[in-house]
Amino acid sequence: MLLCQIIRCMLKFGIFKNGLKMQINSPLVLAEIKAEFARYESAVLQNDVAVLDELFWNNPLTLRYGVAENLYGYEAIKEFRASRSQGVDRICMNTIITTYGEDFATANTEFQSAGRPTPGRQFKRGLEPKKAGVLFLRM
Repeated sequence: MLLCQIIRCMLKFGIFKNGLKMQINSPLVLAEIKAEFARYESAVLQNDVAVLDELFWNNPLTLRYGVAENLYGYEAIKEFRASRSQGVDRICMNTIITTYGEDFATANTEFQSAGRPTPGRQFKRGLEPKKAGVLFLRM
């Protein structure tokens, strides 16, 4: 809720960096985040633990709220990933990625998992373009 209010204020009044108004969905930044999102989703499907570990922020503040688990801190997330024996069979739909300037983005997606009657959803925030890794804090 607070994030929505902050974004509304940013859009209404604009956020200035170096005297310039923040650009929403800059084509170059959006393309970079879409590519990283696709990389993340591919790693989830294939259970590519090395890529998933790289993409999560290595910090005790990182959270992952899963279907059956809540994980607090990078190390807990890393241990969870290492314990999984296979990838996930799912299809993403209605994915919306929004960038705010060059330093922040959100990614929202719904997904349908094989064998489950109801779709799931993910929200990622804090994706950092132009850095070695991308932050994925799941809610």
